[in-house]
Amino acid sequence: MVAVTLLGCTWGAWTWIFAQGTIAQYGRRAPASKGPRALGLVMLSPKGKARLTPIAIMVDGKFYDAGSYKGKPVPMALDFGVVYEGFRTGVSQGIFTITQPGQLNHNWIAEGTWLPAGAKPPETSKKYETPVIEDTDAPPKLHRGSDKPAAGTSDKQTPVPASTPPPSTPATPPAPPAAKTPPEPQSIDDPNRPLLRRGKPDPNARREATKTFDEDEFATKSKAATTTAEAAIQIIPAISDAGGPDPRTYTYEVKPQEEASYRAKMLELAAAELRAKTKTEGPANAAAKRRSPVVAQPPKPALDEVRLRIFDLSNSNEPVLVLSARTHVPAGDDMREPEEITLVARTNLEGELRRLFFSETDSRHLDIEPRMELIDAVDADGDGRGELLFRRTSDSGSAYGIYRVTADQLWPLYEGTP
Repeated sequence: MVAVTLLGCTWGAWTWIFAQGTIAQYGRRAPASKGPRALGLVMLSPKGKARLTPIAIMVDGKFYDAGSYKGKPVPMALDFGVVYEGFRTGVSQGIFTITQPGQLNHNWIAEGTWLPAGAKPPETSKKYETPVIEDTDAPPKLHRGSDKPAAGTSDKQTPVPASTPPPSTPATPPAPPAAKTPPEPQSIDDPNRPLLRRGKPDPNARREATKTFDEDEFATKSKAATTTAEAAIQIIPAISDAGGPDPRTYTYEVKPQEEASYRAKMLELAAAELRAKTKTEGPANAAAKRRSPVVAQPPKPALDEVRLRIFDLSNSNEPVLVLSARTHVPAGDDMREPEEITLVARTNLEGELRRLFFSETDSRHLDIEPRMELIDAVDADGDGRGELLFRRTSDSGSAYGIYRVTADQLWPLYEGTP
């Protein structure tokens, strides 16, 4: 009886261990993409012209500047025929195919064709033409210069009278030599060079190894036209990867009441961050604190142009909130400039907000802290989770940064230089 009981316990233990191993095996995440995986921004003008600005390319799990990586004769991310898929918060918007790389103000960009999601690609095959059928009752004709009979005639040869010598077929003059077409530039020097997602090459397309672009409809002529031009030009993050995970949306669905609650909490947290930054510990302030034990709290700062976006980056139903706004400057105060703030937070297990990142700057202090402008959430490293893509503007220019959201901060995966 004891032996049977021990045997049953041992068998049950082995069964439990096997089941746990099976569950752990099925619970593993799919391996992340090692690349190459390129990230860029597609710009669509009102006239339908499309351009791509390269941002970063990941190869073997490491990020590089896509505008210079393997840049002979053109960067790998801007090679002819490379295909990018545009996304907005993880939802496909269309396909961009590079047709011509080049430089604009010494920076690499590429022109291409844009095919919106759901649209059919243009047909390149020839249209069907109705064949012309000749009258079969017409008299037979001799065939000169060709062995094929004319349409509508019989394959039987027409007898020729014996007294009449057979007509001699004139020799066909040799065809003129074909004009030599310039060889297409070899955009891939290394046969072992990894390839991004590529489309079918167009044999009728004329390629130039490099091209100098002008601004045309993508340019902003003045500060007054900047807002209108940026509103007219669409900016869409795009990814090129021959493999990688299937895309998914990063939108966190909330009800209007929940969104209003999150908005109020984020504004309160932003006000607390602004109050903490405006406090000074100079001698005059310290003496005032000693004279008066009760220190009046500064008024709550007013914010303009408040924008709140909520993401579900890890498919765990845990919201990540990004707030951007500008501080309000009273009318007539020419000594102050509006400060632009960016706040990133997430919720903990109790539903409270936890600050992950906060920046505050204005046009006079871009050398100290850059302006952080949220572009969108993208899967930059191909692991199925979303990262935050920002445009970083400093006194030396603009560049882009990719940040992973962790439990307590934003971790930079890539930060470009202007």
